[in-house]
Amino acid sequence: MIRLLKFFWWSSVAAICALVLGVSGAFLYLSPNLPSVDSLRSIQLQIPLKVFSSDGKLIAEFGEMRRSPIRFSEIPPQFIQALLSAEDDNFLNHYGVDPSSLMRAATQLVKTGHIQTGGSTITMQVAKNFFLTSERSFSRKTNEILLALQIERELTKDEILELYVNKIYLGNRAYGIDAAAQVYYGKSIRDVSLAQMAMIAGLPKAPSRFNPLANPVRAKERRDWILGRMYKLGKIDEASYQAALAEPLNARYHVPTPEVNAPFVAEMARAEMVGRYGSDAYTEGLRVTTTVPSDTQEIANKAVLKGLTDYDQRHGYRGPEARFPGRTVAAWTHELARQRTLGGLEPAIVTRVEKTGLQVLTRNGKEQTVAWDTMKWARPFINTNAQGRAPQSPADVAQVGDLVRLQRLDDGSLKFSQVPSAQSALVTLDPTSGAIRALVGGFSFEQSNYNRAMQAKRQPGSSFKPFIYSAALDSGYTASSLVNDAPIVFVDESVDKVWRPKNDTNTFLGPIRMREALYKSRNLVSIRLLQAMGIDRTIDYIAKFGFNKQDLPRNLSLALGTATLTPMEIATGWSTFANGGYKISPYLIDRIESRNGETLFTANPPRVPQGSEDNAGLAAPEQPISTGQVPGEPAGSFDQTPAPQAPAVAERIIDGRTTYILTSMLQDVIKRGTGRRALALGRTDLAGKTGTTNESKDAWFSGYNADYVTTVWVGFDQPETLGRREYGGTAALPIWMGFMGPALQGRPEHPPAQPEGILSLRVDPVSGRAASASTPNAYFELFKAEDSPPSVDELGNGTAPGSPLPADETTPMDLF
Repeated sequence: MIRLLKFFWWSSVAAICALVLGVSGAFLYLSPNLPSVDSLRSIQLQIPLKVFSSDGKLIAEFGEMRRSPIRFSEIPPQFIQALLSAEDDNFLNHYGVDPSSLMRAATQLVKTGHIQTGGSTITMQVAKNFFLTSERSFSRKTNEILLALQIERELTKDEILELYVNKIYLGNRAYGIDAAAQVYYGKSIRDVSLAQMAMIAGLPKAPSRFNPLANPVRAKERRDWILGRMYKLGKIDEASYQAALAEPLNARYHVPTPEVNAPFVAEMARAEMVGRYGSDAYTEGLRVTTTVPSDTQEIANKAVLKGLTDYDQRHGYRGPEARFPGRTVAAWTHELARQRTLGGLEPAIVTRVEKTGLQVLTRNGKEQTVAWDTMKWARPFINTNAQGRAPQSPADVAQVGDLVRLQRLDDGSLKFSQVPSAQSALVTLDPTSGAIRALVGGFSFEQSNYNRAMQAKRQPGSSFKPFIYSAALDSGYTASSLVNDAPIVFVDESVDKVWRPKNDTNTFLGPIRMREALYKSRNLVSIRLLQAMGIDRTIDYIAKFGFNKQDLPRNLSLALGTATLTPMEIATGWSTFANGGYKISPYLIDRIESRNGETLFTANPPRVPQGSEDNAGLAAPEQPISTGQVPGEPAGSFDQTPAPQAPAVAERIIDGRTTYILTSMLQDVIKRGTGRRALALGRTDLAGKTGTTNESKDAWFSGYNADYVTTVWVGFDQPETLGRREYGGTAALPIWMGFMGPALQGRPEHPPAQPEGILSLRVDPVSGRAASASTPNAYFELFKAEDSPPSVDELGNGTAPGSPLPADETTPMDLF
């Protein structure tokens, strides 16, 4: 017996020693490969990129992982109790490993031959999530155990829990408990109910199996089991338990809701951030503040929507997008679920046609009324220039089962509409710095991601003429110079080709002052000015505004706006007219911050110097454009804050007196020319110019005061005519007015300051020369001091600068 006891004793000692030696050997073998637990203190969780307006409103969020890290002190105590009840109720007592859980997992493995559970504690899950893979093997489990022991030695329980709740995947791209609360309930974890906490606490075990959106029955069973555990463990009282059990499973999918509708702006910011930081831009929790205020962007959105809708409805109703007659309400609801809202226009299916309007089924499953008065515009579309007879009743417009589009008005009522076939782009810049203040790249980003404001190169038509006139004013011409508005023929004898440019009305006014020629948009005057100045010299001059010479045709058609330019390029060039002669570069990102709120980048664009009107004729030194980058630091650095930089000064590219005179001429476009409709805004500080290309394929309006420069384009993606009687003044100008009116509302008038060296003289309207006291119908005109015209007596019978060419002139076509 004694021998038997000794045998068992020594066998036990040997087994224990073998176990100790085995564990020690495994530790010695595996420990050199274990990562340092210290790295957990500085771990960088993946956080999406967020883009904000200049006033701090969310525009968009980019990144595969939705995560909102939360401090342990911010976690509701009841959630911690729910989580521990579900995942590790002995968490506060063990040292990283729970032997009973491991034994239970081992027993299940022996009985079934398959791994049922891993017996992991929360600490072991932290070790796996941060350092290991999801591979199911004994070596990985051993590493997990050893790491858990190390983590417990070096971190507090609170730190371990904070790491765990911010790292775990909880379904629907939500990582961490706060992101999950946002996704399933649209609010922070701090604001959810006890039942909702229990539902989220049940997700780590199997995010897909217990997902309340995909498997609501299983999710509720899991939630109720956790509530029962909490009650059994004494974490909640019976009243709270019963109330939570009775609460319905009210989870639904919530996406981060933008506070500002600016998808084209968001995409531009995203692309620039990826260019700076690569794929890290999506995961480093960067916060981007743009130069776009939320109020001006919303004004721009409404202006484009209304302008395109008004244009579209002038040309008739093209019919429903689809027809689903004879379907059930359930089938209609299914079809509507497949449709998207485009440009604010909601899809709906007609369920009943009445004398007073339509009954429609909307995407939210409700039936609403569309009044007949909102449908009277819907004459049948025949082609761009023709429509059918006006409808006499709702039955002439729609039938039951029609898929139609509706605009929801501010009072909640619905207005009959359709998705416009034409497109538009709007760009607004701050002329003193180039900051983008509003940008719309098309009717709907959901319909097409193509950013027409930045990418669509189209002919600007007459809205390009101010650059020709600016070159003329800097070449010795004046606003009163006479130029012959008369026919001219260009002949290319080598190919027997003739070009006879004409004005849009096919009329000719003879000798005409440059000021009048601009506001009347006389094509022949622009051509003669370009011909007199020389094409190469003029292109060199215009390129200073930031245009690529490759986009400027080397022939006289340049005077008619046949260059191919984007709305952004046009707005950038026009900014020089608005700011007194300085070149600016448009920019969108004003500031970039790290996940910790540290400033990584602050824009420092070349700006117009204050008081520049006092030295309008002088050239400011050219300054390099600042990137806000730390010298020697790569673009993707998140560790250093850029050093403060001196403000960059914009380069003066043309005489400030030239822009002042040109602005007064462009103000006449609005006062008495093709932009007269803008007089309805009731401001005297606005200047601008319409533009319409051949066959009305492109319609433009560019204009400004000293606060904003705004360019609007309207046309089709595949160029085709906008229709008869559609010009820059009818298609684009209303959108420009729809923006500039509200954007400038409440702002004082802000015309440019008059620079030194400007004279105002009385001029003879017939000769363009300085008028004597007895000259009839004389008017005041602005001149540069050195370009003031001589009087009739001084000139005798001579000619003034820019005097008319012979009306019957024929010019060799090599100039063209």
